[in-house]
Amino acid sequence: MAAVLLALLAVVVGLVVLTKAADAFVEGAARLSAALKVPPVVIGAVVVGFGTSAPEMVVSGIAASQDKLDIAVGNVIGSNIANLSLVLGVSALLCAMTVTSGIIKREAPLSTASVVLFAVLAQDGLERWEGIVLAVGLVGALLLIFRGSGSDNDEMLAEVDEYLEDRSSISLRAEGFRTVLGLIGVVVGAQLTVEGASTIADELGLGEGFVAVTLVALGTSLPELVTAIAAARKDEHELIIGNLLGSNLFNSLGVGAVAGIAGPGLLADDKLASIGVGSMLLIAFGAWFFMFSGKRVVRWEAIVLLGAYAVTLPLLA
Repeated sequence: MAAVLLALLAVVVGLVVLTKAADAFVEGAARLSAALKVPPVVIGAVVVGFGTSAPEMVVSGIAASQDKLDIAVGNVIGSNIANLSLVLGVSALLCAMTVTSGIIKREAPLSTASVVLFAVLAQDGLERWEGIVLAVGLVGALLLIFRGSGSDNDEMLAEVDEYLEDRSSISLRAEGFRTVLGLIGVVVGAQLTVEGASTIADELGLGEGFVAVTLVALGTSLPELVTAIAAARKDEHELIIGNLLGSNLFNSLGVGAVAGIAGPGLLADDKLASIGVGSMLLIAFGAWFFMFSGKRVVRWEAIVLLGAYAVTLPLLA
């Protein structure tokens, strides 16, 4: 029991460090990019997109490199499930989420296609060539995002502006230091999280994939939940849904690519490839259907999404 408590403490500390360090990394990288005259749309789609998925990406990369592919894949599956069931569900319970035509036509199909590609490639595990395919898919998705960036991406540009307040005071040295320090913190937090999750799985006789889908993925999704609740209270519906869909896109393609390239192998937990992947796909398509059918996600649909989250977790045990 002492070992489990210490491992749980390592996970909690790791997730806190991971979250704080990721915030510093994103802010530093965004301001550094602005100082180097990088276009705002590139900062929003690439810098902020990669940065907000940094916790999942580094956790999965470290886990895969240590022959713990179940943690890496389980983290992607769990984060994708949590985003569109738990986070979207809680947000839609607070207020009905209005969905714009731009999200329905571009972001939702692109995000869902990314989830499907990851689901197909991760059936038995991930090979290095599959990681490369996911990386190529991410590049293609980013190109599509750039092509579609315009007046209907005001929310994304507004989000970028939040990181770039007081541009006159941006210092290359200071922001470079913040970025590097944030990245180091992300790596340290991820290592603590992976080691703690692995120990909990061993001590309690649980699958590493189950611990990743539940404890690790929930922890890395908590910042998105807090942000979504705050945004829901301000009626920033497009920002919430856009961030969740973008997170699933980067998780599936970016994080999946890192896991496949860093530590290719087979999955030890058959439930990840069956129940986990199946639930991820059902929730992704269900959320897309809710967005498309009524151009909003209302409270009864939120209850369905939250119910799906509650039912999925025990089935993976």
